Amino acid sequence: MKIVTAIIKPFKLDEVRDALTTLGVHGLTVTEVKGYGRQKGHTEIYRGAEYAISFLPKLKIELAVPASLADEVVNVIAATARTGQIGDGKIFVCPLERAIRIRTGESDSDAL
Repeated sequence: MKIVTAIIKPFKLDEVRDALTTLGVHGLTVTEVKGYGRQKGHTEIYRGAEYAISFLPKLKIELAVPASLADEVVNVIAATARTGQIGDGKIFVCPLERAIRIRTGESDSDAL
């Protein structure tokens, strides 16, 4: 089993969720986060004053998937979330040692 964590632009969430559902992934967690990468933020002008925006709004998507599905999930997220512009995000894949469904007590791949 693997944990796939993706940091994406907020407006791409619905497309990514739909693509993952089509792939057979039905559970994910979404968190609103702020951060920066190589772009290190940007400046905006509001009512004539210039403001430095150091941390940009992003969404963090986390999902647990069987190891056999991880590469396909990563490819779908990357293709769907890509705009070709700076700040498209990152995807991280980590091993998942154990998973338990609290309601039923099912464990590991049965809990996914």
